[in-house]
Amino acid sequence: MRPGGRSTRAHYCAHCHALCLTLKQRSSVGERGRRAEDAEDGRQNDRWAIRDRQRKRDYLCSPEDNIYNISFSRFKIRDLESGAVILDIKKHCPTDETGEIKDVIDLNAGRFIQYHFSPAFLSLREIGATLEFTVGSKAVNRLRLIERHYYRDQLLKSFDFEIGFCIPYSRNTCEHIYTLPELDPDTGLFADMIASPFETRSDSFYFANNTLIMHHKAEYSFCEKP
Repeated sequence: MRPGGRSTRAHYCAHCHALCLTLKQRSSVGERGRRAEDAEDGRQNDRWAIRDRQRKRDYLCSPEDNIYNISFSRFKIRDLESGAVILDIKKHCPTDETGEIKDVIDLNAGRFIQYHFSPAFLSLREIGATLEFTVGSKAVNRLRLIERHYYRDQLLKSFDFEIGFCIPYSRNTCEHIYTLPELDPDTGLFADMIASPFETRSDSFYFANNTLIMHHKAEYSFCEKP
């Protein structure tokens, strides 16, 4: 995805998945330690997400756990150097006949998406990610996103961003600036990521008041368009 992104496209799977945001490297903990910690309160919380850096094979919560009825309506990526829009995905959020936000859980919203980017994406340094979303009848306290990006089982980068407080029935927009992993084009990893579409993956964990409410997954391809 060279600045300008003309060879970039996305395959949209009914949901605008959010890439994450502000880089914070964290320590890790084993799966056994995470399960023991979860057993303390019976719910997933952000403590293990900060510590546990292993890629997850399964979803760690259900769509019904989104008790705040957060619905994503747009996800846009732009290259900060050129200002060019690389990706812009839009989705209709649940509203009534007057256009007011509906307080419903969208159980049909997908939690998985595949992104198709060109090899030049791996050479970008900084991007801006704009996220638009609506909230239902409950105020959201301490909305937080923790995201891990992997190539196969190798952690490439960990991100952590606190979005904060969202009022009921609100439409929200935020742009986050973050730095992509530095990959040397002369290394085997760079070539392997291009040659192995959808072996690059991410887990995105959304928390409200330290409790997991959404878990989304994504896969990425960096090969040339056929």
